[in-house]
Amino acid sequence: MAEEVYRKLAKKLDELPNGFPSTNNGVEIEFLKKIFTPEDAEMALKIKPVPETAEAIAQRLEKPVLEMRSILDEMAKKGQIGCLKLFGQQVYMFFPFAIGIYEFQLNRMDKEFVDLIEKYAPTLFGTVGGYKPSLTRVIPVNATIDNRLQVHLYEDLHRMVDQAKSFRVRDCICRKEKAIQGHACKHTLENCLSISQEEGAFDYFSLAGRIISKEEAFKVLSESEKEGLVHCAWNVQQGHAFVCNCCPCSCGILRAVKEYKTPYMLAKSNFVAQIDQESCSSCGICKEERCPMQAIAETDGSYKVLDERCIGCGVCTVTCPTDSITMGARPELQREEPPANLIDWMAKRATSRGIELKP
Repeated sequence: MAEEVYRKLAKKLDELPNGFPSTNNGVEIEFLKKIFTPEDAEMALKIKPVPETAEAIAQRLEKPVLEMRSILDEMAKKGQIGCLKLFGQQVYMFFPFAIGIYEFQLNRMDKEFVDLIEKYAPTLFGTVGGYKPSLTRVIPVNATIDNRLQVHLYEDLHRMVDQAKSFRVRDCICRKEKAIQGHACKHTLENCLSISQEEGAFDYFSLAGRIISKEEAFKVLSESEKEGLVHCAWNVQQGHAFVCNCCPCSCGILRAVKEYKTPYMLAKSNFVAQIDQESCSSCGICKEERCPMQAIAETDGSYKVLDERCIGCGVCTVTCPTDSITMGARPELQREEPPANLIDWMAKRATSRGIELKP
């Protein structure tokens, strides 16, 4: 009976647009057993993938409100469901595995968890990053974007953060995972940002993180750019909730692109790095120390950007000693406009996977 509830939960997760593919070795079921008790899994099956208040869920499941809220809060603390503030109300909802439940396990991660995710990664990334639209999107360092170009809000991180009202920073789960494996990288651990348009968004529930000010959020971004980290967020125009600052040595998103060749894990920005040959001093910093995608080539002491490999992150521009690298617009045919919001993304993704969205 217990095994059956986990299979039902796995099926429910795979019916979400993000996907939760099955495997021959059943590692995905072992993963769910690690995260959910049979009782928690049974309750998760009753939570909808749309936001509901504790009162609404209590009424639907015919339970006392206080009892229902206690159950929901405990599940949220375990990272089994999502809890967020929306239109001034605290709401709960069933979340996808990635991005979602996996990231919620930051405080519960151990060696067994890491071994399971590494075993599951090739299959998981194949589905999560195998269907359009892309899951995440590069947001470029825009300090060196040609000021004659139009920069949309979804590619202007400064404006995106400036318009937010609540901020939280937490450890990067990818770097923590690598550290548990014994392969800790040199980059800052605490620089994964959550943002919200809601006032006091993280006051009631702030899983595995600490609330910070807008000024501190900008400092996190500035320090990340100095370290050569890539800004990534939801592949949507509006409704951004997080900014990952990714390194090529640990980040699951960049690893999925480079190691597993997943075409829709990460969308490139609509900009591409350009090197001015006349002012370039051929120091090689951009190629040897900065580019996360090996998108800069050297021939006879001259450096050029390989447009097809460049993801448009702009981290190469930050430390160029001669300011020879700028971000220019990609050709029109290579530019991609993301879905309007998460609902639009989900609808397009469901169509791409050939599944029906369920309430």
